[in-house]
Amino acid sequence: MVEVPEIPRTKEVVLKSSETALIIVDMQNDFAHERGSLFVPDAPKTIPAIRKLLDAARSAGVRAVFTQDWHPGDDPEFKIWPVHVVHGTWGAEIVDELKPRENETVLRKARYDGFYGTQLGHLLHLWGIKNVVVVGTVANICVLHTAGSAALRWYNVVLPEDGTSALTPFDLEAALRQISFLYQGKITTVAGVKFV
Repeated sequence: MVEVPEIPRTKEVVLKSSETALIIVDMQNDFAHERGSLFVPDAPKTIPAIRKLLDAARSAGVRAVFTQDWHPGDDPEFKIWPVHVVHGTWGAEIVDELKPRENETVLRKARYDGFYGTQLGHLLHLWGIKNVVVVGTVANICVLHTAGSAALRWYNVVLPEDGTSALTPFDLEAALRQISFLYQGKITTVAGVKFV
C-alpha cells in the first residue's frame, strides 16, 4: 500500500481574463464517448463541468484552445495503445457538447504534449498569456504532459480536478501530485476559477 501525499487544493483562483487561456485537452469521441475505442469511463462526467468553464471563459473573453489528438492509421503509438483518433474519423472529433466555435483554436497533435509539434507556445506568447487553465483527458498522460510543458515555459498552471479524468483514480491522483508539487500548479474546481 502506497500512501498518497496530501495534495493542496485552492478554493478560489482569480485570473485576469486577458492573460489567461483555457486549454481543453483531447475531449474527443474515442476518449469521452462510451463507443470510443480508448474510452475513459470518467470522461463523460467531466463534460458538464468543462462546458460550464468554457461558457465562463467565452463570456469573459478568455482564449479557448482545444487540443485534438490526431493519428495516421499506422501510427507507432498503436504499439502502446489500441487504434484511436485516426485522421478524419468520428473518434477523432471533439465531443458535440464542447464543439469549438469558428474563432477558437484547435491544435492537432501527434503525441501526448499539446506543445510538441504545434503552435501552442507561439500562440500563447503572441496573446500575452501568463496563466493556463488545463482540463480534459487523460489526466496522467496528455493533460499532465501539456500542463508540465506549460510550467516549464513559466506559465502559471491551474487544474480544475472536476474537469479532468483518468483511467483510474490512482492515475488522477498521480497527475494532481505532479502538477501541484513538481510544477507548482494550483489544483481547484471549475467553480473555483474566477475570470476578471
